[in-house]
Amino acid sequence: QVQLDESGGGSVQAGGSLRLSCAASGRTFSTYAMAWFRQAPGKEREFVAATTWAGDNILYADSVKGRSTISRDNAKNTVYLQMNSLKPEDTAVYYCAACSIPGTTGWRLSMRLWYDDWGQGTQVTVSS
Repeated sequence: QVQLDESGGGSVQAGGSLRLSCAASGRTFSTYAMAWFRQAPGKEREFVAATTWAGDNILYADSVKGRSTISRDNAKNTVYLQMNSLKPEDTAVYYCAACSIPGTTGWRLSMRLWYDDWGQGTQVTVSS
């Protein structure tokens, strides 16, 4: 099992930026890819961005493409999500997730079912 610890959430005004971090521990050697999902009140959890640990496959949701960057520090087992030009509709709890299925690429990276381990989430609130 992999433990995931998110941090970096907070409250910002529209147009601001936040950098979320997700530190992985435990059986990190078994993970293949990492992702960020988010869930707004009353809505389904949705995909935000994902990357393989090798960095050879990165995927973004259309809603954040061009405004967000996912990156990783393999030495620290940490994945980051830099979010710029934040909008009120970005308000949600952001969850980090780990996938242990080798070869998960492309559109599969956006599917919740491919992820085995989840963090507790970090709140992001964007005010207008």
